[in-house]
Amino acid sequence: MLTVLLLSVICATGNDALSQRVQTLAKHVERLEAIEVPAELQSEKQAKLAELRTRLEQGAADEATFQALYVSIDDLRMWLWKHAAERPVMAKGTFEESTDEWRIKTPELDVRIQRQGLGMEVRTHAASWRFQGSAADDVTFADGSVSLAGANRISAVPFMTGYSAGCVVACEEFPDRPGLTFRWTLSVIGNEVVMDLAAQDGGPVLNCVRWPRAIQLGNAGTDLTVLPRMQGMLVPGNWQQAISGEDLTNSRSFYLPWWGQIHDGHGVQAILETSADAGGRYVHPAGGPTTVEPIWYASLGKFRYLRTIRYVFDDTATYVTMAKRFRRFVQERGDFVSLRDKLARTPALDQVIGKPVVHLGAMYHFVREAQLYNKERIEANHSLNTFDELADGLRQLKAQGIAHAYVHLDGWGFYGYDNGHPDVLPVGQEQGGWEGLKRFANVCEELGYLFAVHDQYRDFYLNAVSFDDRLAVTRLDGSREQHSVWCGGPQTILSPRFAPEYVRRNHDQFAAHGVKVRGAYLDVFSVVPLEESAQSGCPVTRSECAEYRRDCFDLLRARGYVVSSEEPADYLVRSLDLVHHAPYSTSPNIGGGAATGIPVPLFNLVYHDSLLQPWDMGEDGGWGIPNGDAGRLHCLLNAGLPYVSPGASAQQIDRVQEAAELARRCGTLEMVKHEFLDDGWRLQRTSFSDGTTVTVNFAAKEYDIAYGAQQ
Repeated sequence: MLTVLLLSVICATGNDALSQRVQTLAKHVERLEAIEVPAELQSEKQAKLAELRTRLEQGAADEATFQALYVSIDDLRMWLWKHAAERPVMAKGTFEESTDEWRIKTPELDVRIQRQGLGMEVRTHAASWRFQGSAADDVTFADGSVSLAGANRISAVPFMTGYSAGCVVACEEFPDRPGLTFRWTLSVIGNEVVMDLAAQDGGPVLNCVRWPRAIQLGNAGTDLTVLPRMQGMLVPGNWQQAISGEDLTNSRSFYLPWWGQIHDGHGVQAILETSADAGGRYVHPAGGPTTVEPIWYASLGKFRYLRTIRYVFDDTATYVTMAKRFRRFVQERGDFVSLRDKLARTPALDQVIGKPVVHLGAMYHFVREAQLYNKERIEANHSLNTFDELADGLRQLKAQGIAHAYVHLDGWGFYGYDNGHPDVLPVGQEQGGWEGLKRFANVCEELGYLFAVHDQYRDFYLNAVSFDDRLAVTRLDGSREQHSVWCGGPQTILSPRFAPEYVRRNHDQFAAHGVKVRGAYLDVFSVVPLEESAQSGCPVTRSECAEYRRDCFDLLRARGYVVSSEEPADYLVRSLDLVHHAPYSTSPNIGGGAATGIPVPLFNLVYHDSLLQPWDMGEDGGWGIPNGDAGRLHCLLNAGLPYVSPGASAQQIDRVQEAAELARRCGTLEMVKHEFLDDGWRLQRTSFSDGTTVTVNFAAKEYDIAYGAQQ
């Protein structure tokens, strides 16, 4: 009806242009009907719309009348938006202040901060979590430490966003640190609390900030701490083994930047969102309880940027749900790269997925200054296999039925293994020189084996021809790390700033000499924590160190290489195709012993379908394999790549073939679940995204593989 009336108005006025504009306004009025208001305002809405329709029927004789009509329509739109039944709102939550505490209350969480001591409590619908209060070492400097609660002025103000409710706590006017201010922002988002930490130190060198402090957990068997120590472990509150660790993330203490705690099935998980200069400390005395807390390390002596930790409160938590929550975090920040995506960028990776790993060594020479120098059997300090001899071993494996393999070669350099880095070329003549290595690479190609070299761009040996103090990592006080453990003896640390160009130089020489290298293992980059250097000519932060290390892998990948390193570290997973170990923590040391805590594959629950991981195939313990466990069963449970060596028995070859087939079918799939099927943690099962399950009985050394649908 309105349209018909408008047409008559258009014809009557004869002002086609103005009439068309009025028609546009009529359409706008029609759409205003769609804005819903509460029932008690419905009649008022209809009356206002009716008035506008009447004015539209009258049309607009001139520009002034048209503009007045538009303003009236816009006024009604503003009224409708203001009174709409559904309209934008702030997140639900309140901030309250009393003489004893500050309180943030939302539908999901109740957060209370004590004015005295800054202790904190977070209540969910089913549990209550108490954080320890301030301590003397909250903020540590080179010349002492302070407690946040020791500030003369501590205040809190509300901090509300459209997605959160929270507050900002400010600690200022410290008696002995007049330049120090600390601000702690809490944002409650659903069942999560995000905490941002900012500090202006204004004084001497800052070492670290320990905040917030540890959550108080009991020492019952149902009080579980979930730690990403190496592959991962659980620590019950009453566990009789003493366990402790303190380090940066991306280390053996924290392969991943998170941990969790569970009480009677209710859980809280801490995710270090800014992890480059972050770490943690966990302490479990024999019999418990366990404490875990974050440590925020300074960057070149300063608290340079905002640090963020996220606490996820889940009343039905398990170590699996925690691993999957972190997986979601990695995916959301864009750092998750699946093996299938990596295969697309590096086609040679197809020669590694589902293939056994062969680890060979050419020459090892221990200098007399090395701590590992054998003084009892002096001849043991030099061992040699020529490239041609090693090639014969590969031919033997091929004859035994190993159709394809990934071959990793140590000790090919001028001085042999772990010696003289980064100046390790020309190829060692004792091993066979350039021509011998070229023949070895050609044999690998003929056999269908992918050839990769061990390489090193962190350890900076004093016998390197380019050694210069200015290229070394330098501490804030001007000193540098130095030790003499490995084959090459005295060494310090190469600044990561210079690593990429050394990588480029060395691998250009392989190409120039016609050596068909298809992969490279850059040693320790993915197990030694990020490093910083205060060298005045080229200072490097840990974040920059991460970029330089990634650059090294990226420039090799650009040559078509499969790239690998020692053990997994969260920040490098996106850059790597393979690590040579991702095992469990053992006691008294990594070389073997009893399991530390209860081993669980936390890392693989996050990254199984992003990173290839080989496993030793032994029968009882070993490097990173707890005593009593068969490494081959861990290989199967994790659908990992099997190691195999020349001279393997027929039975070993059969086991390797079976593990390789499982890895071929499931190596690129998500590990969706891990579970214990008995009270003694010896009967375990993993499940993969295609429905495949692997059940392992470590006590009986038995297993069952039930394949799911083919992908």
